[in-house]
Amino acid sequence: MTINKNKNSLKDSLPALGWCLYDWANSAFATTIMAAVLPVYYSTVAAATLPRNQASSYWGYTNTVAMLIIASLSAPLGAMADAAGKRKSYLLRFALIGILASGLLASVGRGGWLWASFLYIMGRIGFCGGNIFYDSLLPYVAKREDFDRISCLGYALGYLGGGLLLALNLVMILKPRWFGLATPQEGSRISFLTVSLWWAIFSLPIFLLVSEPRADEPRPDQNPFLTGLRRLSATFHQVRQYGQVWKFLLAYWLYNDGIGTIIIMATIFGAEIGIAQKHLIGAILLVQFLGIPFTLLFGWITRFLETKRCILLGLAVYTLAAIGGYFMRTPLHFWILAVMVAMVQGGCQALSRSLFGRMIPQKQSAEFFAFYDISTKFAGIIGPALFGLIGQLSGSSRYGIISLIIFFLLGGWLLIQVRPDEKSQKSESRNSKNAPDLSLSDV
Repeated sequence: MTINKNKNSLKDSLPALGWCLYDWANSAFATTIMAAVLPVYYSTVAAATLPRNQASSYWGYTNTVAMLIIASLSAPLGAMADAAGKRKSYLLRFALIGILASGLLASVGRGGWLWASFLYIMGRIGFCGGNIFYDSLLPYVAKREDFDRISCLGYALGYLGGGLLLALNLVMILKPRWFGLATPQEGSRISFLTVSLWWAIFSLPIFLLVSEPRADEPRPDQNPFLTGLRRLSATFHQVRQYGQVWKFLLAYWLYNDGIGTIIIMATIFGAEIGIAQKHLIGAILLVQFLGIPFTLLFGWITRFLETKRCILLGLAVYTLAAIGGYFMRTPLHFWILAVMVAMVQGGCQALSRSLFGRMIPQKQSAEFFAFYDISTKFAGIIGPALFGLIGQLSGSSRYGIISLIIFFLLGGWLLIQVRPDEKSQKSESRNSKNAPDLSLSDV
């Protein structure tokens, strides 16, 4: 009996493990390409022919374009995936886009900032678009009472996987001759290839171990795209009826804009003010490994402290970090700010995902998570664009970094007013009367 129970327990846990390992896989893109290596390479090599201080502005605009595209695609794609039951299929397609774009970044040379921007945009589309369908699988691999634990475990594995590859890439850049390479720039280009391979190999478990959730019954006279658009329209109205879900999305839109902008702009900002590459990448590496225990700690703390309060604690630390960024002058300052970010980055994002997952109907998880992710993407349009514009107009990115506190303050203020347990009482009664095909009352 005990042996059979252990076998069943292991079998039941494999889908959650396979799901978590995708965070391990695609976090290589987040660390090496989004956060650490590519921003410095973009500033010093790809955009070396641009006027001084323009690289960070162009990098901000590049991120804005990427987010605008993915924001426009994510919601209808989420609705299509729910209608056709193709979450894993769409995840695979976007992952392949990101994997290919990551590898092609190795072809970028001096002055190739436009090619670098295009490939980065495609990579972010693959990364962010895939995350819509990855996140939407959470309700199918874990019980609701385990959402916090599994979500935090995914982020922790992402920190570990992304950090291990970044460590290898850091050595490759600082000691290129150890790998038979001539220059650090060549080491950077090879690091983009390692991201592509890492992402491809460690994505296999989610496709092998996680079953495709059953599709809703599609109407035979409609193709998936038309069905997706029909469901999207209904979902938009349903999200609005879920008052607390809608309020949470607005809060998340604001505070995650600040978090995302810090992630993608910190390294290029440090390069602009003269901090050496070894300190920039080393500090990002510290964030990866230090983030592991702190992310798990956030998951543990939710046993004693409300999830919402844990997120608010993280936003307070982020506010202090943004203020500190304005006064940053030395590598030591950058390391200190990296420690502050490491303490709260994974926890804020993991608990936001799990809190939202508990507030939505399971059968429409891809659609609702599309709205969750689309709030990130539209917010991602504002933050980097504002950072780049302020930096270009003022001649210094310091004013861009200090402007981020408004996102944390307003987002935190809205989050305080969210009541997760009151998410559906009124909306379900309305839906039972007014929504015959897509009613949430039978969820």
